[in-house]
Amino acid sequence: MTTATPELLTVPEVMARLKIGRSKVYDLIRSHRLTSIKIDGCRRIPADAVQAFILGRIEEGA
Repeated sequence: MTTATPELLTVPEVMARLKIGRSKVYDLIRSHRLTSIKIDGCRRIPADAVQAFILGRIEEGA
C-alpha cells in the first residue's frame, strides 16, 4: 500500500491560484491562515491547505 505525497506548491503558484500578490501570501502564512512548510529554506504550501483556505473563506461568506 502506498500513500500519496501531498502536492507542494511554491509561493508564485499559490499567488496564481488565489490571484493575490506575494506579500499577501506571506501575510496569510504569518497569520497562520495558510499552512506552509520550509524545505532547506524554500517555502512550500500543501495544495490541500490552499483548498482548505478557499473552502473556509466560502463558509465565512455564507
